[in-house]
Amino acid sequence: MEDIDEGPSIVVESGSEDQNNEGGVEDDRQSAVPSEALAAVEEMMEEMDQITVEPPKIDFIPTVAPIDENQPFTYKENSIKEKLVLQFAENFRRQYVHLYRDRKPLLLNPLNECGVEKFVCTTIRPTQLPYNELYDYDGCAEFVSDYITFDPLVPPIELPKAMISPTRVLKTQRGNCFEISTLLCSLLLGSGYDAYVVCGYATRETTLCDEVREICPLLKTKNEVKKTEQKKEAKKYTVKPPKDLRSKFILKQEAREVEAQQKEEEKRRKEEEIKQEELEKPPVDELFGLRVHCWVLVLAGKREVPENFFMEPLTGNSFPTSDESFLGIESLWNNNNYWVNMQDCSNGCRDLIFDLGDCARWEFMLPTNEKPVLEIPELEMDGLDLEDDEDDDKEEEKSLDMPPSWVSALELSLNDFQSRCPQGKKTLMYKRAKLEKFAHYLLRDGMVTRLSIFQDRELKDLIQVKEWFSHRKDMLDLRVHNHRTGVNTEYYKQGRQRHLKEHTYKAGNPGAETDRTMIFHHHARVDGLVKRGETPLEMTEHFLERDDFQYYRHVQYGKRQRKLEPASTLPSSNPRPILKIVDRFHRNTAKSASEDVAELVFLIAEDRIQLTFHHQDDKITASTRDFIKPPNASDKGTILQFSPDITSTFQVDPHQKTAKDLYVYNLLVSLVDQEDKTIASVRESEEEVREILNDRISEETRSELDISVYDTERNEKAKQHRVERERLQMEEKKRREEMELDYLAPFLAQIGDPEKLMRQQALKLKEDCLADLKQRLIDKANLIQARFEKETAELQKKQNWYQQNQVNMHKDDEEEYLAFCSEAMFRIHILELRLNRHKENAPHKYMALEQRLRTDTRLSDHF
Repeated sequence: MEDIDEGPSIVVESGSEDQNNEGGVEDDRQSAVPSEALAAVEEMMEEMDQITVEPPKIDFIPTVAPIDENQPFTYKENSIKEKLVLQFAENFRRQYVHLYRDRKPLLLNPLNECGVEKFVCTTIRPTQLPYNELYDYDGCAEFVSDYITFDPLVPPIELPKAMISPTRVLKTQRGNCFEISTLLCSLLLGSGYDAYVVCGYATRETTLCDEVREICPLLKTKNEVKKTEQKKEAKKYTVKPPKDLRSKFILKQEAREVEAQQKEEEKRRKEEEIKQEELEKPPVDELFGLRVHCWVLVLAGKREVPENFFMEPLTGNSFPTSDESFLGIESLWNNNNYWVNMQDCSNGCRDLIFDLGDCARWEFMLPTNEKPVLEIPELEMDGLDLEDDEDDDKEEEKSLDMPPSWVSALELSLNDFQSRCPQGKKTLMYKRAKLEKFAHYLLRDGMVTRLSIFQDRELKDLIQVKEWFSHRKDMLDLRVHNHRTGVNTEYYKQGRQRHLKEHTYKAGNPGAETDRTMIFHHHARVDGLVKRGETPLEMTEHFLERDDFQYYRHVQYGKRQRKLEPASTLPSSNPRPILKIVDRFHRNTAKSASEDVAELVFLIAEDRIQLTFHHQDDKITASTRDFIKPPNASDKGTILQFSPDITSTFQVDPHQKTAKDLYVYNLLVSLVDQEDKTIASVRESEEEVREILNDRISEETRSELDISVYDTERNEKAKQHRVERERLQMEEKKRREEMELDYLAPFLAQIGDPEKLMRQQALKLKEDCLADLKQRLIDKANLIQARFEKETAELQKKQNWYQQNQVNMHKDDEEEYLAFCSEAMFRIHILELRLNRHKENAPHKYMALEQRLRTDTRLSDHF
């Protein structure tokens, strides 16, 4: 229905009308309504009462089943090509049943959600969703297994009679193995893989998605290649090792005892494993080999897939084609063709050859087989060569290709993709483990995965808990809590302040000056710190790639002395006393070995400094030098007291010249200065540990998550800013419209738009404005009536035509007539409602305008 325009002369807003109605009614209650206005309203209503409409009646409306408007047309009906393919499939099924009476029926054309038969190949809709995680096969399988809830087949030994579309599966997040496999195959084909939906048989645990006897995928260790140590070839002039003077007899006896103990231990271990396997062995399945299942086959070739493998859509795991969980294959299909397995499955799938072009092993349904067909040599007959060519041409003309998929395009919003699981969370049970998955941003701390490891099968004796996080501002990636030892280990991504990578501490004592180990991203730190280990009385630091060649520092502390200070005093005011500091350095080739320090020890409690230099190439010991700090070493700005008695040295080379006293004095001065710097560096390390721990406490309290500025749904600041900006724009637009709207402007223009109105002019303006509104209201009612009569006349004409041709009409004509009547009655009903509503609102509009004219500043002085 198109809107009816009232013209540009007078415009009254609906919102302002309601407000003015209320204001007008309140004013009328306080002051009497003018008799002239009431008379005009009564006159207008008398004219409108003469405008009446009567909806027509339809004598006969044929009954038709209701049409679901929500589903596309392809869901509710089959095209001509689809009907032809269904006939082809029915013919193929008859031949199959006739030739192989002892085999189970094929799944060819189940019903869809609209109750229409659809060929299984056309149910696949290859789609590539716009998410990087779904580009690889493992990402697709993991998403489908997490996002869709599995419904087992009932009964488990029969094929399903209905199979809904992948779009419906994505929307409802539920489906059986056939529907989930179809969705996974659609995603894999869209990503470029050579994927197929497989219909066959599997074990009970596979068909029911029972993984309580399987090891959790997160606990499976990758196969590491063991490096074989190459034996060094013995050279001719190498030094021979010393002779072994131990008794060979005793060595043999000891080796025999060790070997016997190992065999006994291995035997005991195997017996325990056998007992454990017997306890965990599932009960006998009475339906073994009969349970119907559906999974996905990925063939080698495309996307650099090296070998064929199976993908289980219920768990998201991949298996080799020889896996014992899959017991046999009846058929498989993709979006181009349908193949029936002609090989023996008595040994499961391990002996199957997936060469779909081999007609002896795989019988295809449609003649347009995309796989290269194995050619069989035929006898050449001169007289039939021409006829064979003609038959081949006719067969090529009659060949039938697969129609396009009837399924709508697969769509998945970002919120649905990030939810990952139904209701945002999912729990999976494994062998001695429980895996919990959560949607991104679902939990306040950003946890997305939690793995609980138990000692027993009943999942009561908890050993360890692993928690994975995402979108954390503190870059926390993984937390491991060992319930046996009470040790927590946290792993962080790069980008964190102070570049912490790994933090291990005791959960019961997380404060400073306790047992902990911190590992850092040394490339991002200026000091090159790699690892820092701390105990109540020690601290050890490891460095890498430093300019001063230092790679190690060890600090020993004494017991802190008690002081009478307030309890709130910071730890830095009463630090732990340092007893000893040991620094070690790599070799600096720019210096000679006798001058290059290898180890520097500050014995602070003893006021001593020890130097150990690097070994020379031809020496087996290293030179050393010891200093005793002079009494005034702690005084700033004073000259150190030096005497030969405060130093001692050991030189490896006796021919080397002894160092002069000036050199030794300067060395002592530099070492005293270096000791102060080292102590200050140690105190900075202690303060850094305290700052990191304080940051961790505040981070765990807030648990802030990093939200992208482009995520307008979760970014509250951006969302509030957008809503506020839209509100201001709407207010500005409304204000401009109110300023531009002036109901007296057309009438003032007729009299020259004077600055001040006379009484007669004001009265005439009011009368003309009200008369114009009255006439326009009547014209609008007449216009609605005219359109009503036009629609009624067309409907009556169509009814007369139907009554004349009712006997010879086809079903399509009746449906067309029904559709026309339904649309016509809808339009007539809308016109009737609009006319009645217009009659009810006309007096209120008239009185509202009359009140606005009375209160207008340009006219109010004359009334």
